[in-house]
Amino acid sequence: MCGIFGTTIKYKEADIYDNKLETMRQRGPDFSKHIEINNKLVFGHNRLAIVDLDERSNQPFVYQHISIVFNGEVYNFLELKRELIELGYHFETTSDTEVVCAAYLAYGENCVNHFNGMFAFVIYDPTMEILFGARDRLGKKPFYYYLNDSGFEFASKLSAIEIGNELEIDYESLTRYLYWNYIPEPYSPYKKVHKLPSATCFTYDLNSSVFESRLYWDLPNENNVTYSDFQQAKTDLKGVLQDSVNIRMIADVPLGVFLSGGVDSSLIAAMAQHNSPKPIKTFSVKFSEKGFDESVYAKKVADILGTDHTEIQCSYEEGIDFIKNFSKYYDEPFADSSAIPTLLLSKYTKENVTVALSGDGGDETFLGYNIYDVVQKRKKIYQIPFALRSMIAVVLKYLPGIRFQIIARGLKLKNIREFYLYYFKTLNTKWILKKEHDPKYLSYLNNSKKNLLEAISDFDTKSYMNGDCITKVERGSMAFSLEVRSPLMDYRVLEIARKMPTNFKYGDDGNKKRILKEVLYDYLPKEIFERKKAGFSMPLGIWFKSTLKDFVMETFSNENLKLVEPLIDKREFMKIVEQHMNGQWDHTPRIWKMLVLINWLKRKDYA
Repeated sequence: MCGIFGTTIKYKEADIYDNKLETMRQRGPDFSKHIEINNKLVFGHNRLAIVDLDERSNQPFVYQHISIVFNGEVYNFLELKRELIELGYHFETTSDTEVVCAAYLAYGENCVNHFNGMFAFVIYDPTMEILFGARDRLGKKPFYYYLNDSGFEFASKLSAIEIGNELEIDYESLTRYLYWNYIPEPYSPYKKVHKLPSATCFTYDLNSSVFESRLYWDLPNENNVTYSDFQQAKTDLKGVLQDSVNIRMIADVPLGVFLSGGVDSSLIAAMAQHNSPKPIKTFSVKFSEKGFDESVYAKKVADILGTDHTEIQCSYEEGIDFIKNFSKYYDEPFADSSAIPTLLLSKYTKENVTVALSGDGGDETFLGYNIYDVVQKRKKIYQIPFALRSMIAVVLKYLPGIRFQIIARGLKLKNIREFYLYYFKTLNTKWILKKEHDPKYLSYLNNSKKNLLEAISDFDTKSYMNGDCITKVERGSMAFSLEVRSPLMDYRVLEIARKMPTNFKYGDDGNKKRILKEVLYDYLPKEIFERKKAGFSMPLGIWFKSTLKDFVMETFSNENLKLVEPLIDKREFMKIVEQHMNGQWDHTPRIWKMLVLINWLKRKDYA
């Protein structure tokens, strides 16, 4: 886990490369270096040493005639290394970085198809005078790049590219943020700065300055159901999951597991403990506010498994501090408030371990979100003729109360898939001036070759999992130099799940994550998990009306609201704030996303 940087842009300032690397210091505090290569480019790297702690594996790394900067882990590197040795390649380290280099020389651009991991890397190949780079299948590792007439630059953090470059705010991207709570790839807050999409590789020709990219992996476009026997599917899934956990436990530093007490994290903890000769370290967050603390369930699971468990008390003061300084940790506008407990969990977990396994990814792949129940129940409404629904909507629209307006809007949507996309993703957007363009991954949701739940699963995987869940954990953990690995996001898990009938995952009785739970019950008692699904949240809405009220109102001053004039109707937005403060309606998500945006703009000196 590291921070990478590279540029072909010629800067006059002698210390600018050190300054760029300094912005990524927390991503790799163990070693930092930049080098100039052939007077054509500069590679820089901040290292968080996980595998092969020796300085011989420091980067930028040179293997034969190629150079590399690499962020992340290739989990199957030992297996791949054996294959490459048989092909005649030799190795001087025990790191996966060297294996990536040899794989490139052996397989060319197709090397990415051999990697199972989370990664972003760039290789300089002087024989072809190109840069070749790639990002992992699910986009676990960040990769920003800047392309203009002066050259090409890339980095793990947006702030590194900001230094020394005149960047222009992209208000279209900020509109996307207001709708989705994050800026979806390939966009960034700036024009000419992009995120390399997940599962994408690229080449940049140093002579012609031509940048070309291609998708090297994707979810299947059609139903590819090969399982008819539930028990066989369960057995195969369990085997893939166990291997996914095992290869993610390879590390030369202390390792632990995030344990919330839910299905996903409990399964990962159980499999990790099954693979360990001694008690593994597990960590959970404890909240004092009623309705937000689920640490009791994590403790039950830890006791049964016999783990070395640590409860991290969510300090009220620290939570407030993270809220007020949120833009320090997230380099661009990002509005998932569960990032706050993620930061707290990461901060104190790092005091004990350098690597942590997480249970992220199970809900999207195995249909675990509560919203899937809502969609199933609402399907019948959209069997009512559109004309009749529109008439009902007209009546509801003029009834008092925002609830009727929301219902009216839902009735006027064309079908259930449009309902899922807009009704839940863009609740109450009257205050947003511009309309969001269709998201890049709309084709996954509208795929007529798949049933509703399978299409939603694909859409959520490519959008919400990528833009929200992964970003939240990756940035939050790396803020404290902690590497987080997610076995349920192994691409093999996604692929095997899509070979199963939908009712293996979402039972006919509405049993969400059905097959995943059955695997879990091989390790832990069923009754522990017979409760309603809970999210990873904190009482922001309560704090906005009490302790944080002054902070909220100061942030929404007339002067600060001028920063977002191209984006919002200020009068409509302040109505939302007033409704929240007087208890008429819970507008926590909308207030939070605007707090984040304004404070990000202020931090970037756009005031």
